[in-house]
Amino acid sequence: MTDLVKKIRIFLEMIKFAHTIFALPFALTGALLAAGGLPSLHQTLWIILAMVGARTAAMAMNRLIDADIDAQNPRTVTRALPAGLIGKGLTLFFIVASTLLMMFSARMLGPLCLKLSPIALFFLLLYSYCKRFTSLAHVVLGICLAAAPIGAWVAIRGAIEGPALLLGGVVLFWVAGFDILYALQDLEFDKNAGLHSIPVLLGVNGSLRAARIFHVIMVGLLFSLYNLMQLGPLFLVGILVTIAMLLYEHWLLRHGDLSKLDAAFFNMNGYISVAIVCFTAADVLTRY
Repeated sequence: MTDLVKKIRIFLEMIKFAHTIFALPFALTGALLAAGGLPSLHQTLWIILAMVGARTAAMAMNRLIDADIDAQNPRTVTRALPAGLIGKGLTLFFIVASTLLMMFSARMLGPLCLKLSPIALFFLLLYSYCKRFTSLAHVVLGICLAAAPIGAWVAIRGAIEGPALLLGGVVLFWVAGFDILYALQDLEFDKNAGLHSIPVLLGVNGSLRAARIFHVIMVGLLFSLYNLMQLGPLFLVGILVTIAMLLYEHWLLRHGDLSKLDAAFFNMNGYISVAIVCFTAADVLTRY
């Protein structure tokens, strides 16, 4: 039992389970907006479980598929799989279990969620291979995480509607933008290994500009969602707080100084997702 607990801890660290905070708040934001208030406990529980299952499966697939590449990269050679701390068979077991959790949760949320789940799984699998043939892996990752608020909306409304697509677009461009920044740290390795990314394609300065453009688009989509749904002043405050944090994130990396990447990537983006769901909840719950 002790060994199993140890393996589970290693697995959770390997997939950076704590980083679920990046996408889960957007799923809850989609649920809040779709419900026009608090969704039911049943809906909330299965949305969370579907999100956790999907992200866990996606990260584990990525680690498994990239194990050989990670073993050659000085930054990732100490990850659990290349370091031999966990086996590929056990990782595959966790992938299957997480996928089943996602699909069962989708079934509990309604027939359309279940029908759409294979599409989500396709993009989750596709992302892990993208760096081998396209620089747009960051965009594919954005599509994967955009499924969180869209799926939550479908779980509540039983349909894909305009606001859900706008919120999905917000997540897509937010994630793609910060993933470009994150990929800067592997620029030289990716070049030498023949892998593709925006940093390989555009270099440091071009990547910084691309990330800024993506985040400007994200903010524009947030304002579009605000106008389309006629949301209140608290949601607007949330947008302004998000803009301030994005500006700070890009200011930290303004000269391509990757020593501040942890603060820019992990801290600020976690704060952004939490801020949006909190201001959305405050706005919705005080207006209905």
